[in-house]
Amino acid sequence: MAVHKMWVGIDVGKGFHHACAVDETGKIVFSRKVANSQAAIEQLITRTTAKAAEVVWAVDMTSGAASLLITLLLATGQPVVSVPGRLVNRMAGAFAGEGKTDARDARTIAETARLRSDLAPITSPDAVVTDLQVLTARREDLMADWVRGVNRIRELLASIFPALERAFDYSTRSALVLLTGFQTPAGIRAAEATGLSAYLAEHGAWTKGIPAMVDKALAAAAEQTVALPGESVTAPLIARLARQLLELDREIKDLDKQLGARFAEHPDAGPITSLDGFGPILGAQLLAGTGGDLQAAFRSSAHLAAYAGLAPVPRDSGRIRGNLHRAKRYHRGLRRVFYLAALSAIKRPDGPSRAFYLRKRGEGKRHTQALIALARRLVDVIWALLRDGREFHPSPPLTATAAA
Repeated sequence: MAVHKMWVGIDVGKGFHHACAVDETGKIVFSRKVANSQAAIEQLITRTTAKAAEVVWAVDMTSGAASLLITLLLATGQPVVSVPGRLVNRMAGAFAGEGKTDARDARTIAETARLRSDLAPITSPDAVVTDLQVLTARREDLMADWVRGVNRIRELLASIFPALERAFDYSTRSALVLLTGFQTPAGIRAAEATGLSAYLAEHGAWTKGIPAMVDKALAAAAEQTVALPGESVTAPLIARLARQLLELDREIKDLDKQLGARFAEHPDAGPITSLDGFGPILGAQLLAGTGGDLQAAFRSSAHLAAYAGLAPVPRDSGRIRGNLHRAKRYHRGLRRVFYLAALSAIKRPDGPSRAFYLRKRGEGKRHTQALIALARRLVDVIWALLRDGREFHPSPPLTATAAA
């Protein structure tokens, strides 16, 4: 017997998905496992649409293993909404039982879609934005590897040569070049200034900085005359890790060039980068995090700010009113984008962002509070820029009205 409307929740998996459909009363119509293949998904769609006049599809993932599923669902022309995993976890408590299975999660997704009308719709992705999402995700992985590698190299170096660990910033290429050849006090002393200079120049260290690096390295070696336990094993590990980080640095730079070129093809690239603080990388991350079309994805700049965790939420109870706190559920990637943009924007001494930041500091706000206030204002300006499709020509003070 056909029903008027169904909500189908799909718990996404790599090899298999689990689909559960409920009707207007919340009764389960079917619950089954579906292979992550075109034929199996198309069969699910055909059978489901034959049972109901209207179908709403809901998924807990929108990328990776869900790509084939979402592409086929969007091709039906029926609504597809996103129920994020965090929301699924919270909604699961509304139903009996504490167990967790794919079938239970699929039902929770379906029921959430049935009960809530504010879920974000999934639309056909823009080709440029899709590429940016892939590239920015890869960049996040590489940057995580970079930070982990730098921290590890400092830890190892501190265990055998603490003076050298203090002497340089190992997030710079020249310092890593030094470590590929020298990791111990004895090695630096044996090379002397001539050997150090020749090695650094030959392996691509910054030419103008070589004399200062040599002086620092020799001074560090003069501080330590003993060989610490584990030096013979640790030193080769440091050299190998330094070479890996140099290669990783080249990969990140190549990826940044590709990311910048692809971002430049998006129609919003010009307006975004016209605003102080936003370059190609942050601009690409903004488009990737929002889906590329802010006007379609968000009702207003306030909605976008709330999504990015830059709008406080109330915690009122009884007679307590006006008790605001930072949201716990928000897009951490977007919050980071706007925060870094604000941090970069205040470096321009005569810019409107700097003036806004100083005004907030003058009102008694701490550095972080003033930066977050500026990040929130940047949301308004970005929204106005993309709404009107124009570039921003700054003139203090920084306001959304000025940008519009």
